[in-house]
Amino acid sequence: MTKMHTDLTKARASRNDEFYTRMPEIEDEMKHYRRHFKNKVIYCNCDDPRESKFYQHFERKFDDYGLKGLITTCYMNDSADFFQNMILMRLTE
Repeated sequence: MTKMHTDLTKARASRNDEFYTRMPEIEDEMKHYRRHFKNKVIYCNCDDPRESKFYQHFERKFDDYGLKGLITTCYMNDSADFFQNMILMRLTE
């Protein structure tokens, strides 16, 4: 049995089935689509923009890709400081 299959079986058994894409995988895949991002607005629906590797990737590559905008949404609880300092939208003029 492969390691991945074993991990998925363990996750199913423990109901820990939340997996996240790692930055190297995102970077490896996005390099094939770079030209498609010019003057586009990227929308990331994520649990936590501070933790989202997709948001981090597009924020870091914003100018390199020539993006027009980057928007992320997430659930915000009633806590006053929850994502208070997070920049959730970046648009070019």
